[in-house]
Amino acid sequence: MSPLTGKQNVTFTNRQLTALILPLLAEQLLGITVGLADSLMVSTVGDASISAVSLVDSVSALMIYIFSAMATGGAVVAGQYLGRGEREEACRSAQQLMVLLGVVSLSVTALLYVFKNFLITHLFGHIEADVMAATNTYYSYVMASIPGIALYNGGAALFRTMSRSDVSLKVSLLMNGINVAGNAILIFGFGFDVAGVAIPTLVSRTVAAGVIVWLLFNERLELHLADIRAFRFEKRVMHNIFRIAVPSGVENGMFQFGKLILFSLISTFGTASITANAIGNTMGNFHVSAGVAISMGLTTVVSQCVGAGAYDRARYYMKKLTVVAYTVMGIVNLTLILCIPLILCVYDVAPEAAVLARKVMLLHGGSSIVLWMPSFMIPYFLRAAGDATFTMVVSMITMWLVRVLGAYVLGRYLGFGVVGVWFAHAILDWASRSVIFIVRYRGGRWERKAIRS
Repeated sequence: MSPLTGKQNVTFTNRQLTALILPLLAEQLLGITVGLADSLMVSTVGDASISAVSLVDSVSALMIYIFSAMATGGAVVAGQYLGRGEREEACRSAQQLMVLLGVVSLSVTALLYVFKNFLITHLFGHIEADVMAATNTYYSYVMASIPGIALYNGGAALFRTMSRSDVSLKVSLLMNGINVAGNAILIFGFGFDVAGVAIPTLVSRTVAAGVIVWLLFNERLELHLADIRAFRFEKRVMHNIFRIAVPSGVENGMFQFGKLILFSLISTFGTASITANAIGNTMGNFHVSAGVAISMGLTTVVSQCVGAGAYDRARYYMKKLTVVAYTVMGIVNLTLILCIPLILCVYDVAPEAAVLARKVMLLHGGSSIVLWMPSFMIPYFLRAAGDATFTMVVSMITMWLVRVLGAYVLGRYLGFGVVGVWFAHAILDWASRSVIFIVRYRGGRWERKAIRS
């Protein structure tokens, strides 16, 4: 049997795959680069503002991770309907997803304001008066941006499902351009402090949400929105969305929560370890950016193949894009490893921190070449096939029993410090995940997880 046979004619040419993945890669790199630019500008507004941004972003990032996962999960449902050739059902699921994201994000945002004082005082603990004032200001603006970023993520996921990742890239360029320009104008032009960082975040995310939702009302699109006044929640469609979106959101939220716990552990190892961890996190984003972009493209491809019942094609594209991912990530990470001396010169940190950062970057960069793909690319495949609950359960088990427990054993009790934490993360956890997900993929049980009409 040909590797491209299937019940529906779902075929992606090399040109189509390139057109899908390249904008995703550019968007990943754009986000990382803008994040670096933001951190540099934030560093000019004082220690209190830096602390406030760091504290509040730990909460807002958790929300963004959850809504991003929900958006991707909902888009998988739309993609499977497209694979079946059921365009009307696909459009209905897209509309249900966007309304769901809007309602849930607004509700969560309202709760974040109602319990604002409780969260600031209990979650962040005892902080100095100037940090508290800056935290209140930053929190007030940034939490209002959560509905905007939730809707943007939903729209971007739907455009990716239509193989129009170029649209999400353009909107992302607009959003990040407003953010960076706004920061520069308010901080350097008008002398704002933390508000100069917060206001552009709110404006940029709101504008991006408005633009991408407006674009989705184009009836010529495969997935488009209809008159919102006629909207009704459809139990069957919502069930399909929840079955994939909720486990994905829980998995992402738990992952972010685990990162917060490990950060609290690392903070007990001293300033050099905290600095090395910060450098490791920044470079770690570069280490896996290509893999994330390719995996997001894989989600689009696999959801349509599974929707069409063309499981042989899903496997074919998985193998094809895995080869691409190994090749690209190998080139990227070997280059970054060779550039470690230059990277440390740019950061210009204390010798002890530099030694630790070098070990962390070598560990994570090397592991990203070998273990990241089976550990994370296969779960992208499984979620696109509808097997989201399994990936959630496995990820939660390995997170707590391998990554977090291993980090405490290696980092604190065996005295390996921050390097032990990163070893538990990039070697022990990723290796455990890889074995389990490879077995699941080869076993084929994911073939019975597609959405039901």
